[in-house]
Amino acid sequence: MIAGTSPRWFNLPNCLTLLRILLAVALFVTLSIHERVGYGVSIGLFIVAAATDWLDGFLARRLNLVTALGRILDPFADKLIICGTFVFLAATPKMIETPWGLHPWIVVVVISRELLITGLRSFLEGQTVDFSAKFSGKLKMGFQCITAVVAMMYLADTGYNTHLSYLLWLALVVSTYLTLLTTVYSGIAYIMIGWKKVRDLEAAG
Repeated sequence: MIAGTSPRWFNLPNCLTLLRILLAVALFVTLSIHERVGYGVSIGLFIVAAATDWLDGFLARRLNLVTALGRILDPFADKLIICGTFVFLAATPKMIETPWGLHPWIVVVVISRELLITGLRSFLEGQTVDFSAKFSGKLKMGFQCITAVVAMMYLADTGYNTHLSYLLWLALVVSTYLTLLTTVYSGIAYIMIGWKKVRDLEAAG
């Protein structure tokens, strides 16, 4: 390394990923004390964190700054903020009592899918087999982000405007079950692709 230069892993995309992890921690703090600070700050933190998810990936590819550290931290940060946010939201009394809301069993499905695909990706990439994100995974992530924001807006609603409350509940139900469907669909799609790659490895070996 040339004296005075930064190591390759210390680049803008990786710094944005580290920032997203810190934002996730701050988000979890605000969600845990939502009775005092409300959900406005949480929504803002989540949106900024979600924006850095798109930005760090774009910059890494555009500037040719993809690193091994980034490939590890980026999916970790994504899963941390989505799964952690869903856990906090599903645990609130209002959400538990909401018909067709973001209930714990849905969060279990989301987390199970993420753990399974992460394990499969780790194995395949350990065998130097490409297992990069597919469109179904990006679609799933998009709906998960929408559901998180809508759920926080629903929980922040005071209920004084019954029409608005109904619209927020309807948006919550639609986004939640679209998230569930795309989560299951993308999980099955990844498993099918991964299984084929595993069989190819066995055949080659």
